[in-house]
Amino acid sequence: MNAYLNFQKHLANELLAIQSAGLYKEERWIVSPQSVKIRLQSGQEVLNFCANNYLGLSDDAELIDAAIQAMKDRGYGMSSVRFICGTQDLHKELEACIARFFGTEDTILYAACFDANGGVFEPLLTEEDAIISDSLNHASIIDGVRLCKAVRYRYANANMSDLETQLQAAQAQRFRLIVTDGVFSMDGNVAPVDEIYALAQKYDAMVMVDESHSAGVVGKTGRGTTELFNLRGKIEILTGTLGKAFGGAIGGFTTGKKEIVDLLRQRSRPYLFSNSLPPSVVGAAIHTFCRLEQSSELQEKLRGNAAFFVQKMQDAGFDLKPTQSAICAVMLYDAKLSQEMAAQLLSEGIYVTGFYYPVVPKDQARIRVQLSAAHEKEDLDQCVNAFVKIGKKLGVLK
Repeated sequence: MNAYLNFQKHLANELLAIQSAGLYKEERWIVSPQSVKIRLQSGQEVLNFCANNYLGLSDDAELIDAAIQAMKDRGYGMSSVRFICGTQDLHKELEACIARFFGTEDTILYAACFDANGGVFEPLLTEEDAIISDSLNHASIIDGVRLCKAVRYRYANANMSDLETQLQAAQAQRFRLIVTDGVFSMDGNVAPVDEIYALAQKYDAMVMVDESHSAGVVGKTGRGTTELFNLRGKIEILTGTLGKAFGGAIGGFTTGKKEIVDLLRQRSRPYLFSNSLPPSVVGAAIHTFCRLEQSSELQEKLRGNAAFFVQKMQDAGFDLKPTQSAICAVMLYDAKLSQEMAAQLLSEGIYVTGFYYPVVPKDQARIRVQLSAAHEKEDLDQCVNAFVKIGKKLGVLK
């Protein structure tokens, strides 16, 4: 018998179970640039409220021009990893831009932040050491920790009492590294990095923050949690992405202490064995960081949009997770309801996505609304009005 036949039947049953539970993920096709207004394959034009396009730069004309110019000057792709023949002057310039932006000593680029998080722990820590991780950390952090032999501790989300308990237990190990998201992507809350840093000082630990959803968003000039809590340059490791606020293409980075970055260049497997970022992405990213160093206008507009939207949704009676970012989690709790509400909102011209287990805990289904500096007040009003209409229709609002 063909070995695949039984496995094929098993897979078909697994897929059927996912569909029967109302948890099957359908991908909608977009036939326009990523923007506030997008066009679907059906021809429908909708307002986009579920992209990580926090600063509205994904279709920015200046970034596109910078990407085109870099491609003309340095080519389409690198066809190599960094240490063989994949390092251009543009890569080093971008790494310096990122370090300057975050106030760190050095930076190393990756194909994605998933790779940055996947490649940071194993080269630095051994079975003699400890990693103390927030319970709601991103999947990329969880997977990265699994690749490392360090002793693992976990503390309840943003719970400093539990973190202290775990740090006390971790005194048995040689080196200790506390790891947290800067902004937790499904809830929108900011990690209390100031309190984490204080505990790290007390218990002789280092700190790593994933700034993917906080960089460009949090802090007066969008430099993330270290700016928000006046800790610039004091956190040992920051990771982040170019795929959200900084233009929305692809690419990740680790930035922090020089010796850490140096060792990652020698031993981090996703860096050593993945093609280096293409010139177009690097050139556009350099332009982005230069632009953000000159003005925080986009961050100010984003903060205004987020505050306006959250207040409107609260006034309408929706159950929202407390947020300090551009993420607004509209809690529905039921997985099928989150799918149905997202589908009906699409018919009203609002593009959002329902999130449910295993992306979020069971019975914690929600629609995650993400605000952008590119949204105008009339876009926000249209979104709130659609939520109210469908919310009343489905019994979410009374």
